[in-house]
Amino acid sequence: MAYKIDADACIGCAACVDECPVNAISDKDGKCEINPDECIECGACADVCPVDAPKEA
Repeated sequence: MAYKIDADACIGCAACVDECPVNAISDKDGKCEINPDECIECGACADVCPVDAPKEA
């Protein structure tokens, strides 16, 4: 299952955007969002997030 970002926890730092190897994460109105069709479930986003917003869906 693809990762999903908890919008309430996301602080919009975009660390995950830069870390994603397949560019599945984008910034939407100051919050990051993962495209589940592009996510390869590598967990790189979760490893760099300072507030643990990405979670396995």
